[in-house]
Amino acid sequence: MTAVTARPATVPPATASRTTYREAMREALREALRADDRVFLMGEDVGRYGGCFGVSLGLLEEFGPERVRDAPLSESAFVGAGIGAALAGMRPVVEIMTVNFSLLALDQILNNAATLLHMSGGQLPVPLVVRMTTGAGRQLAAQHSHSLEGWYAHIPGLRVLAPATVADARHMLAPALADPDPVIIFEHGALYGTSGDLPADPAPAADLDHAAVRRPGTDVSLVTYGGSLPKALAAADALAEHGVSAEVVDLRTLRPLDDATVGGSVARTHRAVVVDEGWRTGSLSAEISARLTERHFYDLDAPVERVCSAEVPVPYAHRLEEAALPQVAGIVAAARRTLGPDVLPAPGADGAQAPGAGGAG
Repeated sequence: MTAVTARPATVPPATASRTTYREAMREALREALRADDRVFLMGEDVGRYGGCFGVSLGLLEEFGPERVRDAPLSESAFVGAGIGAALAGMRPVVEIMTVNFSLLALDQILNNAATLLHMSGGQLPVPLVVRMTTGAGRQLAAQHSHSLEGWYAHIPGLRVLAPATVADARHMLAPALADPDPVIIFEHGALYGTSGDLPADPAPAADLDHAAVRRPGTDVSLVTYGGSLPKALAAADALAEHGVSAEVVDLRTLRPLDDATVGGSVARTHRAVVVDEGWRTGSLSAEISARLTERHFYDLDAPVERVCSAEVPVPYAHRLEEAALPQVAGIVAAARRTLGPDVLPAPGADGAQAPGAGGAG
């Protein structure tokens, strides 16, 4: 008889799975809780309710009330408790419902979490992660529609993250927990329901030190972060229809800013539009614009343009809210201004919307 050699089983190639930003963040929390007994989640309604935005749904049942802790309605108290736990060797993840509520814990974040390592001469690291929802566009009116990332990016001693993609939502938490400094993660509320592909193979931890070029281009750099990334990408698509190649830079980390990636992009394109959902005055966009002017003045062929929210409390009415926020048409119009009439026709000549239409400039 002829021996038959068994063939090794064919393993199908791993494929990407489709998931939402919310589910990616939940899986990141689940992975962190499984990997390290020192990790616990604490905040208002994170347990039985599953989180104000459903991110922690099911984690209480899986890990129990010692690891998923519902906190009283006192941001100062439970953020302070998180700082104390971090000092004692734990790895707390503190959830604050929305960024406006974080103002009630600003003393804890600014005067304790951000300063203890420095004031103790390096003896007291605070490995704390604070997650909070930010941004407008969901008709939550002036009380719950703030974009205050720029405030926190102003504070030495903090690392400030703004995951804009499903992959970053999934993979930024692990390196944040490994950071000896306090890390603030801003999750834009409009992104929770968005979908994206995640590779089936284990991915390396996200790079917290560098911005990402989400779309290469040669004519103008669109620099943004968080909830404004989809709008910048849509604006790049719209510009491409007119033959304009727009590069889209996702900052990802707001403190420290990755000057090299942003500056490198502007050195290639020679024009910049900064899109920031914060108010224009004293904003993160102002800081980026200033740095580009200081360090890349001779690379720029036009003044830096900024597209920010209108200087008003965010309205409740849907159309007024849309008018107050950066929109695709406003980003396209700002890019048009940097390019000039020799590159793009005058507004209206080709059926394009007028500058400023559909969003604050």
